[in-house]
Amino acid sequence: MAKIAFILLCHKDPDAIIQQATQLTAAGDCMAIHFDGSAKREHYQKIRIALADNPNVTFAPRRIKCGWGEWSLVEATLSALGAAVEAFPRATHFYMLSGDCMAIKSADFAHEFLDARDVDYIESFDYFASDWIKTGMKAERLIYRHFFNERTQKALFYGAFRLQQRLGLTRRIPADLQMMIGSQWWCLRRRTAEWVLDFCRQRKDVMRFFRTTWIPDETFFQTIVRHLIPDNEIDSRTLTFLIFSDYGMPVTFFNDHYDLLLSQDFLFARKISPDAMELKARLAALWAGGRRDFQISNEGRRLHKFLTGRGRIGRRYAPRFWERESTLGRERELLILSCKKWHVAKRLVDRIQKKAGIPGIEYLFDEESTPLPDLGGIQRTLDKRMRHRRSLMRMVFDYHKTDRMVICLDPKNLEMLEDFFSDRSITRLLEIECEFSDEYLLGHARRVGLASDQTPDETVAQMLPTIRYDVVYESDRIRDANFPRLYRISESASVEENAAVLATFLSAEVETARDIIESDHLFSD
Repeated sequence: MAKIAFILLCHKDPDAIIQQATQLTAAGDCMAIHFDGSAKREHYQKIRIALADNPNVTFAPRRIKCGWGEWSLVEATLSALGAAVEAFPRATHFYMLSGDCMAIKSADFAHEFLDARDVDYIESFDYFASDWIKTGMKAERLIYRHFFNERTQKALFYGAFRLQQRLGLTRRIPADLQMMIGSQWWCLRRRTAEWVLDFCRQRKDVMRFFRTTWIPDETFFQTIVRHLIPDNEIDSRTLTFLIFSDYGMPVTFFNDHYDLLLSQDFLFARKISPDAMELKARLAALWAGGRRDFQISNEGRRLHKFLTGRGRIGRRYAPRFWERESTLGRERELLILSCKKWHVAKRLVDRIQKKAGIPGIEYLFDEESTPLPDLGGIQRTLDKRMRHRRSLMRMVFDYHKTDRMVICLDPKNLEMLEDFFSDRSITRLLEIECEFSDEYLLGHARRVGLASDQTPDETVAQMLPTIRYDVVYESDRIRDANFPRLYRISESASVEENAAVLATFLSAEVETARDIIESDHLFSD
């Protein structure tokens, strides 16, 4: 069975480190600790004394002062890794952790998970071909030498960088290496760890290169492991669950994240709030509890993005100047159906086409598969349709040779509604109010990836009120916009009431509107 040697890099909170080491080694696993050389010596002594009698704990031979983005982080990791390989000959896996990490599965589950596949778990993506680096320096991290810390010596860091640029002092990447990049939180097999350490001793040229790269903890192990190990023995993922905010900072987990964390397809999570005492106690008990029946839904990142995105609604695409000057046509009339239940609006637009003879298109700005004629490529992607919406609609009007068109839009598209209402054409909006059961909202969450069949009931119970409020909030925003020609039909209203509203919206006879709206299954799910 797998035996894990944890490689722990830490720099604060000695009591928490002692507790973490005691808990993780209680199930028979091991730990090698590197405590930052910049931290207080008395804190380090406290840890050494408290863990002195624990045979499953060892320490890196020397404390290295670590700085973000520096080689020192890799150097500290290698020091602890070497200590673990030497001290624990029976360890089968070496798992990288920080002091902010905690297990979100039991030890028994983790051991069985690692036994199931003979692979290394390390994110390892092509440095230049992948989009792992979103912004900032990319090639510059490697081809220039970085001697200073970007955070604490900013003037020196960028001064040295600009000087090398002006003088053309670039360098070559070692010819036999394919540069890779990924998360620093990995889990390597014993053979791989030993080969990495041997490589470090033999390839001084590679070590010199990485010593002056920027943020080498995201490239060193990722590149060396891929260089040494066949692709079919590498699972390019991390076993540590972490989420980054819009600002590139790791998200912190609190007491109410327990069920969410357990349902993720990971063994550990980072980072746990030091103030989340209840969460830390429950996770500590979980590791030693022997539980194996975890329901994996893995919706954590999508759910976090959904929940934190509320309240940040603003303009995503600013209209180009030539779009602001364009118009659908002063004589044209755009009829918009706004409904969260897409199938309801699709039924209604189909009946409007058949009964009133008005050409219609379904969710062309929300659903890429919506059938559209060939308009020269502008219709190919949602991104193009959104950015060139007025041009697209003008071409659709021309294609159908009509001055009246009905389309469907999701209620979230307030900015698009505002744009169409600001046009010189006539725009009318019909909001279709539907009733939403918990079952429907759960189905919606599953369709958009916020939940799955395995999502725990506790997570669902927390999620549904937010989704329901989101639907109501979108409707409120439409009403608050005070559009001049806004109409509303409702699932709870009578056929006569809805027909009267629809007749006004379509400028049609009430009998025609009643024929359109009178359907037993218009609002059914």
